[in-house]
Amino acid sequence: MDTQKPEENFPDLSEEPNLSEEPNLSEEPGLSEENVPAPAAESQLVFVTAERDHLAAAKADLQDRLLRARAEFDNARRRAERERSEYLQFAAIDLMKDLLPILDDFERALKVETADRSYAKGVELIYQRMAETLKKIGLEPISTVGSQFDPNLHQAVERVQTEDAEDQTILGEYQRGYNFKGKLLRPAMVRVAVKP
Repeated sequence: MDTQKPEENFPDLSEEPNLSEEPNLSEEPGLSEENVPAPAAESQLVFVTAERDHLAAAKADLQDRLLRARAEFDNARRRAERERSEYLQFAAIDLMKDLLPILDDFERALKVETADRSYAKGVELIYQRMAETLKKIGLEPISTVGSQFDPNLHQAVERVQTEDAEDQTILGEYQRGYNFKGKLLRPAMVRVAVKP
């Protein structure tokens, strides 16, 4: 049997091609100067520029979102600190409201005449000590007699027509009013002068 290799059509690689020559476009069918594809470098540049613009826009968006998130976090932190501070500051307000009737009872007890001076002195000392302690915590009595009536601080229980005092002057106090750390805890019940 005869084993012959079929002849293959391979280009002759023994000759090196001349790369310095420009291709002749007229030799290849279907190629002309108008429909030559754009160089690859130019299309890559367009793609890289578009990608760069897209990434810059995404970066700006992320930075904006980061700044907004930081601002929201700072606002939430400040709000939580303020609420905690207010809660601690006014946590004792209910206790103060419960203690006010006891202060009123002490004041009434001090106005009653008694034959036992040592007993009266003891009640007065207890009242003073309690009032000083509550003042340290933030309880402040509202001044009334002789001042002008203020509906935000006083509650007019009685209106007295008189020429002896200026109009809307407080003549007397039925129940003392108190502020707690600058906020009204209880308005003072007062008697107010009115022009006839």
